[in-house]
Amino acid sequence: MAVIFFVSSLHQPPLPPGVSDKPAHAFGYLGFGVVIARALAGGFPPRITLRQTLIGLALASLYGITDEVHQYFVPGRSADIADWYSDSIGSAIGLFGCWAWSILRRQMAGGQWQ
Repeated sequence: MAVIFFVSSLHQPPLPPGVSDKPAHAFGYLGFGVVIARALAGGFPPRITLRQTLIGLALASLYGITDEVHQYFVPGRSADIADWYSDSIGSAIGLFGCWAWSILRRQMAGGQWQ
């Protein structure tokens, strides 16, 4: 959250040439989703349940809203609902990816694919 807040505070975010801010939002929040999954599961690799995944998605999405409100007050930045969509999609990919990985690891630990 601190890294996202810091980058959101910058007048011009450090993006590679030719990269728009939508993929950058999605990629940043993908990482945020993985961190949330790890926090909710209590370790790494995250063994996260569907309930924890949905709670994590709600948390990330709500934080995305506060991030856009924050950007509204930063000179040179603006609040954009499309950025929030990218935030939510990125965090969903991170969280649901961890959930799927958790299922696969449990099945592999049992010595069989179910």
